[in-house]
Amino acid sequence: MTTRQCLVHVSWIRKTQQIHCRLGVLARSVAAVLMLSVPLSTLAAELEGLRVWAGPDKTRAVLDLSEPVAYKLFTLSSPDRVVVDIDQTKLSEPIKVDPNGLLSAVRTGRKDNTLRVVLDLASAAKTQSFLLPPTGQYGHRLVIDLSDGQKTASKSVKTVAQVLGDDKNRDVVVAIDPGHGGEDPGAIGSRGSYEKKVVYQLALDLKRRIDKEPGMRAELTRTGDYYVDHRRRMELAREMRADLFISLHADSFHDSRVSGSSVYVLSQKGASSEAAQWLAERENAADLVGGVSLDDKDGMLAAVLLDLSQSATMEQSTEAAQSVLQHLASSVKVHRKRVEHAAFIVLKSPDIPSVLVETAFISNPDDERRLNDNASRDKMVNAMFAGVRNYFYQEPPEGTWIAAQGGARSHIVSNGDTLSGIAAKHRVSLAKLRAVNDLKTDRLYVGSVLKIPTS
Repeated sequence: MTTRQCLVHVSWIRKTQQIHCRLGVLARSVAAVLMLSVPLSTLAAELEGLRVWAGPDKTRAVLDLSEPVAYKLFTLSSPDRVVVDIDQTKLSEPIKVDPNGLLSAVRTGRKDNTLRVVLDLASAAKTQSFLLPPTGQYGHRLVIDLSDGQKTASKSVKTVAQVLGDDKNRDVVVAIDPGHGGEDPGAIGSRGSYEKKVVYQLALDLKRRIDKEPGMRAELTRTGDYYVDHRRRMELAREMRADLFISLHADSFHDSRVSGSSVYVLSQKGASSEAAQWLAERENAADLVGGVSLDDKDGMLAAVLLDLSQSATMEQSTEAAQSVLQHLASSVKVHRKRVEHAAFIVLKSPDIPSVLVETAFISNPDDERRLNDNASRDKMVNAMFAGVRNYFYQEPPEGTWIAAQGGARSHIVSNGDTLSGIAAKHRVSLAKLRAVNDLKTDRLYVGSVLKIPTS
């Protein structure tokens, strides 16, 4: 083949390649047009189910969807109902929901490619709705919150009346916060245990134990299987006039060998361990699963105010956490023998000492078994109670029954403690501290309990 023939041949190959390329582009364009011409009904999303939870403040309905949708929501009266029209959506199966909270019944119907869902209400309600993208075990969701305005208003009046009260020798109040709830199950163990359920049982047991103690009383931030967003949990503690906030969890870790209890206080500078960072990210992200603040302006303002005044309670939070951890360590296995720090949102109350207890790692099979064992739970509850009680007897809030007991205070010896240091902390003389505890020497043993005399 001559040089000229070679050049002609190469030119022919290039033109052929260009033609093939243009044909490929044309083919893709034709395919795109054909896709657009397919009836939309073949691309319809599916409503896969409806879940409902009723709390004291609101009723939440969650519509599980196979993909993102466009929707319209409006309310009607006589009778009261919420109507939701969801475009290009069909039912995967009939919806059956029992009456719950403000929701009395659910009906569905369709017109062309629009699915209509009607929520029949027991009474008129304020309505808020939003879409959520997939996260964790959940897919796309349409969340509808129904709130009774009159009930909320009457609750606020009661709270103001409580705050204005000035009880003498009152009980100390512990706000117990069972994590997660409702559509947010928290972590799930290998045996199928739900974090939201095991910590709620622990919270009930701890409340019963605290309520038996003279001068002490406990309240729960949730009293059933429903979700409360993080900042609302703090607000509830304030409405309860709590002297201590203790949040209970049983989370998971990517290493199933990790086990034992941990106690946390707020960190503003960073987590003290990999597990602390992991857990904080998981817990704080729970609002994307169950909470989602709808009042953005109020939420932002609250966040700023909380952060500005947070440091005032950090020292008390640490003292409470150390007391709880010391008692846990004497009764159950602990993950670390020091109080850890993490940026948990629920610990950001500016005026209430706040502690978070990871009672166990539900991702560990042995821990999961202990969480479902009555005797093991009792040991854990009794240890947490003892830690809480010791904290209040060390630093009794002014005006409480415990403060009026004077010499009943105590101190648990921890690493680094000295007798002179303990005397200085509690503002008592070293001689009196020795005498009350019948000490012959100044030698101390970690875990021993010292009586603190009246200063």
